[in-house]
Amino acid sequence: MRIRLDLAYDGTHFRGWARQPGLRTVQGTLEDAIARVLGGEPRLVVAGRTDAGVHASGQVAHLDLDDEQAQRLTARSVRRAGGDPVAVLAGRLRGVLGAYSDVTVHRASVPPEGFDARFSAVWRRYSYRIADQKTGYDPLERHRTTTVRAELDVDAMDAAARSLVGLHDFAAYCKPREEATTIRTLLEFDWHRDHDGVLVANVKADAFCHSMVRALVGGCVAVGQGRLDIDDLESIRDEGERTSDFTVLAARGLTLTEVGYPADDQLAARAERTRARRDQE
Repeated sequence: MRIRLDLAYDGTHFRGWARQPGLRTVQGTLEDAIARVLGGEPRLVVAGRTDAGVHASGQVAHLDLDDEQAQRLTARSVRRAGGDPVAVLAGRLRGVLGAYSDVTVHRASVPPEGFDARFSAVWRRYSYRIADQKTGYDPLERHRTTTVRAELDVDAMDAAARSLVGLHDFAAYCKPREEATTIRTLLEFDWHRDHDGVLVANVKADAFCHSMVRALVGGCVAVGQGRLDIDDLESIRDEGERTSDFTVLAARGLTLTEVGYPADDQLAARAERTRARRDQE
């Protein structure tokens, strides 16, 4: 029995998504909560493994229940709350996590046949928030906003970001991992100021390599400060090597906001194609 979980978390005090011995992680915290409710040794599969300090408002994961866990879910839900036992699970997990937890389960549901939270996904969307000297510092937003001590040119940053869109090798903007491809399709990349004047990046791609978003926004900040020209970001990308011309920005400003999936009848085929491609990398 497969269950889809829609999640959100403040990554400030987590050491990333993936379970690690002796460290507090999002996966570990959620799996421990699920075990308290359903027993067994639950294992979550997630759409995007966020790094330490990165937040999520639209994360997606799936969980496969064995027969004993499924029976426990159904029996307890019907007896205590009635209705849809899977939908009730989200509330039960929120109860275990606590009223003011830094991670929550918004929704639990039975997904269509063939759904895989990771391999069925066709794109991921992130946002990145920056407060510059024009915006000013807001202590209430400090956990999800990076501060830059300069007044940034948002129009130049937007133009630089849009120039990078497309299918390219982003090795210059990724932390290398052995035998892992750095070829990605950047579907959207743009900047604007919100109603409070905070600079917000919208970054959407089929997938991201390690530290890619934080490097991309770091390059744009260098453009916004006038230290790099708009065309320089393309040149850096095409040279394919990491550079010290810009700083990879902090995790605190980064949030996974949305994960996209194909039509229900294409979920299984998408997962199969993606899994085969990853096996070849």
